[in-house]
Amino acid sequence: MAKVICITNQKGGVGKTTTAVNLAYYLAKEKYRTLLIDLDPQGNASSGLGVDKAELEKAYEPNSKVMGQSMTEVMLGQIGLLPIVQETKYKNLHIAPTTPQLANAEVELTKDKQKFVRLKEAIRMIEGNYDYIIIDSPPSLSLLTVNGMIGADYLLLPVQTEFYALEGVAQLLDSMKLVKKAMNPNLKLLGVLATMYDKRTSLSLQVLAEVKKYFKDKVFETVIPRNIRVAEAPSHGVPVGVYDKFSKGARAYKDLAREVIERTK
Repeated sequence: MAKVICITNQKGGVGKTTTAVNLAYYLAKEKYRTLLIDLDPQGNASSGLGVDKAELEKAYEPNSKVMGQSMTEVMLGQIGLLPIVQETKYKNLHIAPTTPQLANAEVELTKDKQKFVRLKEAIRMIEGNYDYIIIDSPPSLSLLTVNGMIGADYLLLPVQTEFYALEGVAQLLDSMKLVKKAMNPNLKLLGVLATMYDKRTSLSLQVLAEVKKYFKDKVFETVIPRNIRVAEAPSHGVPVGVYDKFSKGARAYKDLAREVIERTK
């Protein structure tokens, strides 16, 4: 069965989607069958792997004859994951894409008796097809995020090495404990990933030390540096390992994938 990892942080701009895309890419490069589920209505993970979101969004235009094929229909229980999964240009890597319509689906989902387990049930039907399933959740403690936590085996928490890095983390961990107690007793914190690290600044050094003091051995040895290639790659619709495989950012995400593999053995 697949190892399901939910990447989450209620703060935006911490490198959550960047981590989801590049971790999925490097797991696939290590020859693991990998599915990236885009559970964030912004759909940045989808575009980051080259999905044409404009084509997907045609299904939601008035009088459109195009059938919906995104996480919106999955979360509403209309279809399973299999019909929406797309191959990417990269061997072993598939994507379950989304569009901004997922935000509307979340509102409808609140009335659903299965509102907390929609994603878990969908994953259960296809998990035998993959070695790893990566979930990119929204930057909030929303119903979609809770679905990600309930559907996952592990949580991966990106924390940027900047001021207020740990703000809101305690609330997120409390939510994890509630989910673990009530809905998913097997949920584990896989690790905390320091992102946007700049070794030239004393602030980055101080924040990294604070993160290690707070999370101890849960902090990944790999640190993601602040790197222009990592920032540029999404605008080209490719992972940083494709955009510039020799960049510091690419090497760091390659190391992270290997560390994730080791931690999930």
